[in-house]
Amino acid sequence: MVKLGLNIDHVATVREARKERNPDPVAAAVVAELAGAHGITVHLREDLRHIQERDVRLLRQTVSTRLNLEMSPTQAMVQFALELQPDMVTLVPERRQELTTEGGLDVAGHERELEKIVQNLRAQRIRVSLFVDPEARQVRAAQKVSADAVELHTGNFSRAFHEGESDAGYQAERSRLVDSVGLGTRLGLRVNAGHGLDYQNVSQVSNIAGLDELNIGHAIISRAILVGLDRAVRDMLAQIRLGESEAGRK
Repeated sequence: MVKLGLNIDHVATVREARKERNPDPVAAAVVAELAGAHGITVHLREDLRHIQERDVRLLRQTVSTRLNLEMSPTQAMVQFALELQPDMVTLVPERRQELTTEGGLDVAGHERELEKIVQNLRAQRIRVSLFVDPEARQVRAAQKVSADAVELHTGNFSRAFHEGESDAGYQAERSRLVDSVGLGTRLGLRVNAGHGLDYQNVSQVSNIAGLDELNIGHAIISRAILVGLDRAVRDMLAQIRLGESEAGRK
């Protein structure tokens, strides 16, 4: 069964627009878990544009499923994670000028540095995932540095999907995901995926054999503004299950 990890960053984005107390990301996490989300994801950015350290500390105390902390591979962030002890850390590239994370980590080009960070986190029993593009060299490098998991960047797939399902680019991007999931599982990695997934395209990813979890944020929080978070989470779970059932009939 493919799990759903809800990224609640954009609950904090709305709050920080006015620097008020609401909406509360911690309350959102509780609602999401009750609706069936299998985990909560937050990205603590160095510029603190949405999620704050206080949010993450409170989430560590209240999340009853799994807390996945996305962060850049810097000394300061690693130290924070070691203190916090989340269930999992997902290392992501980060540039202050970007609106959202664009592209995966270049693990193959920074194996030595990342291996030290991975070892440091795993020594404290924190599982480590690396956010990578769906490329064989990056998946192999993730296994080489002893990561527990990879999260495949689905941004290019998502963009290609909305250009038209018959477009060759969409099929090519999905094939890259299929190949990377297969390689990751053969190497003994847990394989997750995320970025740009929504209610229209998620079933085309959840039907890929071997995927463990999908991390989705913006689409669910956007829908929640109109229909409520409980329904938005349940609707996404339904779409994930639709993809799985379609795969089972093939």
